[in-house]
Order: sequence, then C-alpha cells, then structure tokens
Amino acid sequence: MDKFLRKQGLNGNRYKFLFGDMKDMVQMTADAKLKPINLTDDIAPRIMPFILNAVKTYGKGKNFYTWMGPRPLVHITEPALVREILADHNKFQKAKGGNPLAKLLARGLIDVEADQWEKHRKIINPAFHVEKLKLMVPAFYISCSEMINKWEELTKERSCEVDVYPYLQTLTSDVISRTAFGSSYEEGRKIFELQKEQATYIIKALESMYIPGSRFLPTKSNRRMKEIAREVKASINEIINKRVTAMKAGESSSDDLLGILLDSNYKEIKQQGNTNFGLSNEEVIEECKLFYFAGQETTANLLVWTMILLAQHINWQDRARDEVLKVFGERKPDVDGLSHLKIINMILHEVLRLYPAGIGMGRMIHKETTLGNITLPAGSFLQLHMMLLHHDSDIWGNDVKEFNPERFAEGVSKATKGQASSYFPFGGGPRICIGQNFAMLEAKLALVMILRCFSFELSPSYTHAPHTIITLQPQFGAQLTLHKL
Repeated sequence: MDKFLRKQGLNGNRYKFLFGDMKDMVQMTADAKLKPINLTDDIAPRIMPFILNAVKTYGKGKNFYTWMGPRPLVHITEPALVREILADHNKFQKAKGGNPLAKLLARGLIDVEADQWEKHRKIINPAFHVEKLKLMVPAFYISCSEMINKWEELTKERSCEVDVYPYLQTLTSDVISRTAFGSSYEEGRKIFELQKEQATYIIKALESMYIPGSRFLPTKSNRRMKEIAREVKASINEIINKRVTAMKAGESSSDDLLGILLDSNYKEIKQQGNTNFGLSNEEVIEECKLFYFAGQETTANLLVWTMILLAQHINWQDRARDEVLKVFGERKPDVDGLSHLKIINMILHEVLRLYPAGIGMGRMIHKETTLGNITLPAGSFLQLHMMLLHHDSDIWGNDVKEFNPERFAEGVSKATKGQASSYFPFGGGPRICIGQNFAMLEAKLALVMILRCFSFELSPSYTHAPHTIITLQPQFGAQLTLHKL
C-alpha cells in the first residue's frame, strides 16, 4: 500500500508495525492539552498537533497520508477534491472500522449507506421541514427562558461571573428532550445524561488501539458501556411504545421529532404495503439516540464559542444587540424575525469557520478509486480537513485567524471566493447535516434572548483551551462576567 501511494505522487509517513502513527498522534495531542494558549494564538496547534506537523513536513495544500494502524489515512486539503468526495456518497462512504464500541453511542442516519441511507433520509426528512421547525420554536423559547431566569437570579447584583458552558449544555439538551419527545421530556433528560457518560467512555476507547474481540472482555468500562446502551434502549423503547399505543388508539401524532418520525414511517409502510420500506423499532431507537448526541453537542458548542468571541469583540456584540432590538424590540422572537437577522447570521458563520464542531470528516473507499488524478487502493481511509481549509490564508486572506464576520456579508460563496467546498461546517453534498436548519434556528433564538437580557465580557479567570472530545469545546469551561441590562 505504501508503494502504491508513493507511486501516485503522494508523500507520507513510513509505516510502523501494528500501530502505525496512532501512538505518536495520541501522545502529541495529550501533550498539547497540558497547556492553555493565549486568546490571539492559533488554535490549530493545540487541537491537531500531529496533523500540523505532517503538513509542515509534506507541504501546505498538498495531500499526504499517515497510518491508522495498518491502514493508510489520506489527508485531503484541496477544496476541489473535497467537493468531489462529498458529491458522491456511494463511492466515498462514511468511514467504518476502528473500534466497534463507538457504535454504542448512536448509529442511525449517520451510519447507513446506499439504499438504507435513502430510506432513512426519506423517512426522517419531514421532521426537519421548515414548517415543522416553526412548530418547535415555542419549545426552544421555553428552554431558553429557563436558562435566562437562572442567569437573572445569579446577576441580582447587576454583575456576576458565570461559567456559561454547563448552562448552554443544559439548554441544548433540554431543547432536544422537548423537541424530540415533547411531553416525555423529563424521561428524555435521563437518556441525555446516559448518552453523555457513554461519550466519555467511547473517547477513551477511540484513543487506544482496538484489539479485535476485546469488546467482549468483561472489563469495568466494557460492562458499563453495555449497561448504558441497554438502559438508553429500554428508555427510548418505552417512550416509543407509549406513543405507538396512543396513535393506534386514534390520538393524533405529536409535532415533536418522534411523533413526526413515527407518522412518516407509518405512512411509508402503508403506501408501499410492506414493513421492509419502513424503519424497524430498533432503527427508530438509533435515530433518537442520534438526535440526542448530534443535536445537543454541536449547538451547545456553537453557542459557547459565539459567546466567548462576542465577549472579546464587544463592537460585534453591540451590533448584534442593536439588530435584535430593531427586529424584535421586546416582543417574543418568531421564525420570520429570526430569518431577518443578517448580522447574527454573519457572526454564526464566522464562529463556525473559526471553531467548527468537527475539525475533520472521515470517508472510506471499498474498491480501488480515482480521486482527481490520484488512484487510491481499496480500504483507504480519507480525512477531509475542515479546520485546515477554514484556517487557510490562501482562501480567506491574511486576517484568516481573526474574528471578522464582515467576510460573510455577501454570503458563503463570496466569502470563499467561489470555492464553497472550502467551508463545510455541516458537511456537504447529499449527506449534508439534516439538522442544519434546526441548529441554526436554535442558536439564533438563544442569542436573541441572551443579548436582550445581558451584556458580557471574558472573566479574568477564563482560560483559553479549545480541545476535542468528539466535538470542539472549551476544556476548562467559559467563565464570563454577565451584566444584567
């Protein structure tokens, strides 16, 4: 494989027996996490030191490869090749392999391929139509109000230091619980806590070399992970069964994600006259687990980095607040008004450029495949480098490391100088994130409500330390000084 890749003109690390580059990668990442950075420092060396080292070795803008155990991982840093990969999801499939324990967190739409993916997407799509999202805004509003009330309690003396990160995580888990399970949202909360615990176990598992069969060993963490998986499955199953019983009794299905999903599934089976065209109970459970993890984690991180950046750039915070007051005044935010928030939209795009939820995106090929002018051997993994492209001065200009929402004033295409595939915080092509509009709507509404009630700046106790636990988050929280308006 090494010879094959070098023949294609690719450069890469020499293969090291069994582990490849994994030991070096884990060690360099662990070392980088030991010390925080300054606010003006480039965040990439702290988050992906091993990859940046390889970029320096093989040249910026060049595609190169490293080794994940005995398999090559080809790093893609050219926008044209990113576009080609994202456009063909049959040829370039989601990266599988690695540690099978990762599947305990969630499978669902993110994990299926080909015809299965078409079926899942078709059934899930109605839950994310704009008309359905409008119906979820009241649930967003209730969850945001609860968080704002807690902050108002803390700021009775006008100002107070608050680590906003746990509050934002609670907000987004509440939103998912309410919008996914409606009236059963208290039960939904329990599921969320378990999923969060599961994620920490999975990260540990992913950072070590997987030995085939080791997931069956009765270790403490293996036992706990399987126990969590059983509890989550049982809880979601109970909620689904209650809902199905109610639907059979003639009650109309709810406008929450589960209700829409079950309704869409039922219609598909009825229309095709065959249960094979629908999702099984097991598959519905996996989709619910995925709503949880993907929906909560990504939006909480988008909001926390937005608040951290607006706390540093008070001029943009003021501009955003002026826009909010102009569009809404004191009235309750609605979907129509949220769609008119141009400055907030620019700010969120810039935050997603600087701090994307995922720093890269994996794909794999099952047979020998040509990509651009490279031929790749079957079984190759590909890594599409979102953060490297989002932080590339050739695309974004010399102020690439600076927070400048103005660059998105005329949309993404203008900001990327026509290379739209160099900006893909939600992925792209047919498999673009189905929850993109949901996340953006929730983030806008939360920002509107926060900006109307508080101004904020960084607290002296804030430590700047971005790191990844599946998603990009602040390692030591987000301590801000909130001022009640």
